[in-house]
Amino acid sequence: MAGRGFSLFFMVAVATTTLPLSFAAVYKVGDSTGWTTLGNFDYKKWASNKTFHLGDIILFQYHAQIHNVMLVTHPDFQACNATNPMATFTTGNDSYPLKTHGHHYFLCGVPGHCLAGQKVDINVARESSLLGPTPQGAPSPMASTSSTPAVSAPAVSPSESPPLNALMGLLCKLGLAISVVVVFASTYA
Repeated sequence: MAGRGFSLFFMVAVATTTLPLSFAAVYKVGDSTGWTTLGNFDYKKWASNKTFHLGDIILFQYHAQIHNVMLVTHPDFQACNATNPMATFTTGNDSYPLKTHGHHYFLCGVPGHCLAGQKVDINVARESSLLGPTPQGAPSPMASTSSTPAVSAPAVSPSESPPLNALMGLLCKLGLAISVVVVFASTYA
C-alpha cells in the first residue's frame, strides 16, 4: 500500500511540474503588424497589454533581409546598443521560449531601427502557486546565439489565449490538488 501512495505522489509531482508548460501561449510580437519599423508600431504599449508567463513563446516575424532580433541587457536596451547581444536571430520567423522570470530585452540591430522604436521589453512576473513555489532565476542568455528558432509553433491569438490559459492552468492545479487530498484521505482513513 505504501508503494501505491509513493507512485501516486510521484505522478502528482510530475503532473504539477509540467502543467505550466502545457498551457503556454504564443505571442506574435506586434500582432498582425509583426516586427518592423513601418507604421511606427508601439511595442512598449503592445507588451504592456500582455501578461507573460513561464513557458509562453515570443514569436518574431519579420523580413529577414531588413530586420533581425537581438536579445540584449537592460543597459544595451536603453541605449539601443546592438554591439554585444546575448543572442541574435535572423531567420524572419524566430521563437523565444520564456524560461525565466524577469525582463527579456529585444531590439532590432539594424542601424536606426531601435532608435525608431523597434525594441520590446518582455516581463515575466513571478506568480503565486497553489501547490508550491514557481521556478526562480534571473534572465539568462539562450544556450546559443544561433539564428535557428528555439521553438517553432503556430501563432495563437494572443488577445484571447492568455486569460483562458491562465484560467485553465489554475483550474487544473486546483482539481489536481483536490484529487490528491481525496486520494490521500481515502487511502489513510
